Amino acid sequence: MNSSIARIQIKQSILLRNALNVPRRCMAAKTEDVVTHTGQKWQSDDYRLARFMNAPKQVNKNWAVKLIADVPPREVTERIVWCDGGSGPEGHPRVYINLDKPGDHSCGYCGLRYTKKDCH
Repeated sequence: MNSSIARIQIKQSILLRNALNVPRRCMAAKTEDVVTHTGQKWQSDDYRLARFMNAPKQVNKNWAVKLIADVPPREVTERIVWCDGGSGPEGHPRVYINLDKPGDHSCGYCGLRYTKKDCH
């Protein structure tokens, strides 16, 4: 009986020693979260930030909304224009945009803007 108890104690001490060497994640280090393109930002003590303890959260700074806003609106003379987002398979289905009302009118798929130039 004593030898089996001794073996159990040895196994327990080995398991305890191995458990002490395992790196642990700590939520004590409060870091500010980065805002994503969807506006998602978590509090510094949120449990979902635990996955970013070993590596920083990667967020693309080039949001599509900002990139398309940098493209100036296309001035056209027609009342109705169509947009297919580019050439062939790189684009989207063709949509028709009515430009009767003043101001910029954007494509629902790609966000390109069109405005009617007066030809009087």
